[in-house]
Amino acid sequence: MTELKNDRSYIKTLLKIAIPMMVQNGISNFVNLLDNLMIGSIGTNAISGVGIANQLMFVFYLVIFGATAGVGIFTAQYKGKGDTEGIRYSFRFKLVFNAILSAICTLFFVLYSRHLINLFLLGEADNPADAAEALEIGVKYIHIILISLIPVGFTQAYGGTLRDLGNTKVPMFASVAAIFVNLTGNWLLIHGHFGLPAMGAEGAAIATVVSRFVELAILIIYTGKHPDLFPFIKGAFKHFHVPGRLVGRFILRALPLMANETFWSLGMTTINQCYSYRSFDAVAATQIESTIWNLMGVAFIAMGEAVGIMMGHILGSGELEDAKKKAGTMRRFTVLCGLVFGLLLAGISFVFPLLYNTTDEIRSLATVFILIAAANMPFCAYTHASYFIIRSGGNALITVLFDSVFTWVIVVPLAAYMSYFTGISIILMVAIIRATEIIKCLIAFAFVRSGIWVRNIVNK
Repeated sequence: MTELKNDRSYIKTLLKIAIPMMVQNGISNFVNLLDNLMIGSIGTNAISGVGIANQLMFVFYLVIFGATAGVGIFTAQYKGKGDTEGIRYSFRFKLVFNAILSAICTLFFVLYSRHLINLFLLGEADNPADAAEALEIGVKYIHIILISLIPVGFTQAYGGTLRDLGNTKVPMFASVAAIFVNLTGNWLLIHGHFGLPAMGAEGAAIATVVSRFVELAILIIYTGKHPDLFPFIKGAFKHFHVPGRLVGRFILRALPLMANETFWSLGMTTINQCYSYRSFDAVAATQIESTIWNLMGVAFIAMGEAVGIMMGHILGSGELEDAKKKAGTMRRFTVLCGLVFGLLLAGISFVFPLLYNTTDEIRSLATVFILIAAANMPFCAYTHASYFIIRSGGNALITVLFDSVFTWVIVVPLAAYMSYFTGISIILMVAIIRATEIIKCLIAFAFVRSGIWVRNIVNK
């Protein structure tokens, strides 16, 4: 605690960046919770179908996040250097690159979403009617959501750039406005109010699409009307020229991070598919657990991202030794957040599943999953902060080894083996998979302590 007290000014700056992201993510996940409850009121098959569809969208969101974050490493360090033209170039690249990726992903999901959703339902041999209904609900939901993919790409380019510059309030306000549009749309369209048709899960999808366009519009208008606050926007659209040497460097940073986020999210999706093969009830129970986990995890997630932004600013300014000193302090502060919210998560584990219109068996399973997740939260906080520290120096290879390679070499094979070749219970299976985070903590400790991530990449 002495070291934390000695770094109060730094922590104050860190919280100034992190708190708006906590608020944004907290409100977003709270509304997602309400969405989940509204959809859950339709029945268990709706929870499963929409939950599976959102697992696939989770992969897309992380593809875009990875692409934006890869270039965002430059944006943060350009900020530390005071290079507005460099920030402008990185912003242009994000817009074009994200638009291309979003279009490709939209086409892919149009062609293959039915097959992908069905992979999660292969374990439901006892009641094929339930599986068939969940499949149709999921397909209809995802086909509507696809309309929002390109706007999401542009939103990430705008919001990601502002966050990399240390301005997290504007993305927060845009997100909060979009969230309330989404919530209102859900209330109007899921069960039908004011004469509107009751559209179920499709109504929830329409509300989500509308909210994505609202969020993008707010970011475009606010940024464009405040060039004094965001100088990079001046002349940003006169042309889309980015120097060839920078395009190459952006791609070299963006592709590995994008690949890492893609393979990590695919790994998480594959693990959930392994759970579903062992137990169809686990699909709905996992959806319930992940909803409350996302809400309780906003503190350490936002802290981790803020740590990465601050580290980028420090590295960009050339204060390499200072970055090393701050890394340990910030990780401990992030773990403290994870511990506090993990205790809160455990405290509500027996109550939260009761809010869902589902079976007692699924509620009981969800309670155990939530308790396992709560015990794991401090470890996740540690690895999350470590990931952003490692990423801030732009060392793509270490990032990939630490995240996606670990997932595919250790966690996915372990989940597949337990699911397909053993009779282990689904509860013990989930507990073992979650416990692998401890191994990742040891790897994170070694990587950060080595200092191999401490690099300035904008003065080259």
